[in-house]
Amino acid sequence: MTAVNAKQQEPDKYSLHDAGFKKIMIAMTSASILVFANLYFVQPIMPLLVKAFDITSATAGLSLSAAVVSMIFGLLFFGFLSDRIGRVSIMNITLVCTIIPLVLLPVAPNFETFLVLRFLQGICIAGLPAAAIAYLGEELDSRSVSLGITMYIAANAIGGMAGRIFVGYIADMASWQTSVYFLLGFSILLFIIYFMALPKSHYFKPSKISVQKDLSGMGSHLKNTELFPAFAMGILLQFSFTGVWTYLPFYLEQDPFHLSVKNISFTYLAYSFGIVGSILGGRLSAHFRQTTLVSVGTIILIGGTLLTNVHSLSVIVIGLCLTCLGFFVAHSLMAAIVNERAAHHKAGASSIYLVSYYLGVATGGTLAGLVWQTGGWTGITVVSFGLLPVVVWLMAGSRKVHR
Repeated sequence: MTAVNAKQQEPDKYSLHDAGFKKIMIAMTSASILVFANLYFVQPIMPLLVKAFDITSATAGLSLSAAVVSMIFGLLFFGFLSDRIGRVSIMNITLVCTIIPLVLLPVAPNFETFLVLRFLQGICIAGLPAAAIAYLGEELDSRSVSLGITMYIAANAIGGMAGRIFVGYIADMASWQTSVYFLLGFSILLFIIYFMALPKSHYFKPSKISVQKDLSGMGSHLKNTELFPAFAMGILLQFSFTGVWTYLPFYLEQDPFHLSVKNISFTYLAYSFGIVGSILGGRLSAHFRQTTLVSVGTIILIGGTLLTNVHSLSVIVIGLCLTCLGFFVAHSLMAAIVNERAAHHKAGASSIYLVSYYLGVATGGTLAGLVWQTGGWTGITVVSFGLLPVVVWLMAGSRKVHR
């Protein structure tokens, strides 16, 4: 009887037309913009970091990679922790800790200190993506959760775009230190909106599964021949994509363009095509096989990156827009492919894909720097051809799944 009464007192999950749904989405999109603006804001100011700290372009790429590498460990740690102590607690604490390094980064005495702060910030950044999808899945009803997750992922792209443009523009008008302080103020505002809007969690139930069993289940996915190409695709997609966007400022500040950081930052508006790509990929998946759409998206990405070799700003912008469109079509469907191919521990399979995805970001931010130094921009764009054999591998796995 007590259990029945408790169930009756439990509120219904939020649906699309509830005020609670709107509050959750205001909170989660604000948090998403905060986190991904803080992750990617260093990209447009890397040429300024090169001058400020007297480092190479490849070394400057570590300012992104340091945060992403620590984020990978944070994703695993906070994923397990959020299953046990709650999603909201993890999100609240890590969002505050994400903001704190912004106070110290502008006064870092050397690049080594700057990297340590970015490494610590990356750990904290991981808290939101480690808990957000699970939180939305628990609090929203089955008819609303898909839209909620789509809006959250779209806000990932908006955050990355906003951080790059916002910081790049102000850095050119004032200094990179000033731009980081502006990002600090923007982040505090977003956190206040998030904190005031987020409803209390009603459906979280602590996991009773041991960490050892969770790890064992996740480890089995690495031996799955149908999942492995999907994980490889996650790494290579992001390696190619991150390499383009990390070293684009160095490309456009040289002959024959000589663009300022402010003008370079506007090229990140191409990310708006990424938002379109995410939505388009989801809708087309109802009519076409997911792996086919991933292949098409990958070909569009490769074509877009190759176009950026043409020494015409208008053609380069078109190429960047196609690169974003193709990348987000492919990426938006890869998680669904992983979920489909995982026979058990689906959450663990998704976590591994997320780790592979950010491993691609980390290597694309650093190893692509060696490609840039030896092969220039042509080398950066040719890297995308490495995706083709993996796509064929992925398609072969698809035929096995559908037999």
